[in-house]
Amino acid sequence: MHLSSLVEMVESGFDDRVLLGDENSQITGTEFGFLVRLGATQIHNKYASVIYVGENHSLLPVALFAAAWAGVPFVPVNYRLEDRQLHSLIERYPNSLVLTDPLTVDRLTGFSPKVFGEWLSELSTIDLEEVGPTEPAENDDDVAVVLFTSGTTSEPKSALLRHRHLMAYLLGSVEFGSAEESEAVLVSVPPYHVAGVANMLSNLFSGRRLVYLQSFSAQAWLDAVRRGAITHAMVVPTMLARVVDELNGEIVEHSTLRTLSYGGAKISQKVIRAALAAFPTTGFVNAYGLTETASTIAVLGPDDHRAALLSDDLHVQRRLSSVGQVLPMVEIEIRDEFENVVSAGESGLIYLRGEQVSGEYAGVSLLDSEGWFSTRDQGSIDADGYLYIEGRVDDTIIRGGENIAPAEIESVLLAHPGIAEACVVGLPDDEWGQRIVAVVVCSEGHSVDVKELQESVREILRGSKTPEEIIIRDSLPHTETGKMLRRVVQSELAARQGGTAS
Repeated sequence: MHLSSLVEMVESGFDDRVLLGDENSQITGTEFGFLVRLGATQIHNKYASVIYVGENHSLLPVALFAAAWAGVPFVPVNYRLEDRQLHSLIERYPNSLVLTDPLTVDRLTGFSPKVFGEWLSELSTIDLEEVGPTEPAENDDDVAVVLFTSGTTSEPKSALLRHRHLMAYLLGSVEFGSAEESEAVLVSVPPYHVAGVANMLSNLFSGRRLVYLQSFSAQAWLDAVRRGAITHAMVVPTMLARVVDELNGEIVEHSTLRTLSYGGAKISQKVIRAALAAFPTTGFVNAYGLTETASTIAVLGPDDHRAALLSDDLHVQRRLSSVGQVLPMVEIEIRDEFENVVSAGESGLIYLRGEQVSGEYAGVSLLDSEGWFSTRDQGSIDADGYLYIEGRVDDTIIRGGENIAPAEIESVLLAHPGIAEACVVGLPDDEWGQRIVAVVVCSEGHSVDVKELQESVREILRGSKTPEEIIIRDSLPHTETGKMLRRVVQSELAARQGGTAS
């Protein structure tokens, strides 16, 4: 199926239901379909793609679906990039309609950008009957969305999601029209992240009203939830940590928030436990997915969260650090270095296969001959089917011939009450090949003794996994979605000792 088919489904299924907007601007299913068709008439046979560079906007789905209807890709670009890289990414897609916001427009000289709100206003002057409606594109093998990798160590790559990938994700995980008319979702993840695209599509498909938070702050998010009677929300771990800090121990007893989803990066156990305590009536969902898999492939649901929080069974408690169970439409294998499938509980490289799995970048497919995609994530699946992510295989530290996962050491460090953040890396070492170095950020109001911290790691893990050096910093670098920029830390430390990162 093609995304354009959703427009007609939305129009007929939610004709007078408000689907987009807050109390200031509301768009029904019928109005949404009309705007999409108007947008498509402006794009069809004039532009090769639609690029969006800016913060969240309440009518952002109109741009994506207008592009889909016109048969061209939608390309959201990170407006936070510095000008040189921002321009370089836009130049990859010549002859594009470039939509932006008032804050970014002056940075895009040379691309003839249109401010999104002004473009929407222009559409209202079009007489659709006079120009004739554009017929919807139908080839589900066409590229629907292009998302750029973060590019922290090299030029960003263009990940391609075709219509069939996105539709497979939707049809396999969301029931059409399943949301009540009173439900509203607050979208605060950025539009250039796969979670932003998936939120847009899945909530429209279910009939849930989308409310966009233009730019995130913890207080603005809390205010938007209260003011808009928000029932569902999705955040990245950094956002959830800031919400917890903002609440400062306050318990939100009577929140309208039924479900709070999080994902995109590893989350601290302290943060998720504090969040569960702060929102006792809210169901929490951990969603694990990748850009290359068109979003979510595994989910840890509300019941699992509360059971892990309340259980005396260590095995059940441990599930809170998992990403849950793999969705039924996705196949998964954990393989060793020889590509043999390992037993339950054994660690290895995560491979995925399914209709929603793209595994494709511009000019290259990463799928093998049988359709399997290597995530480059290290992980394991326990006997009950819970998936545990141990970190990127590229991050593995090899010390004295032993493979060591940084995430294992970081988990021990983060369990210390005085540690808010931790990043463990391997640096070149003449004797051991690599030595273990940890960089930590102290919790507010706390200080730690490095030797005591090392000893606490040694008590839980053996000496070979204890950092030879622990450095205390005020902050650590992250992407906007909360992923630790481990390679940046590693490069900085390697430069400090006069070498290069391994």
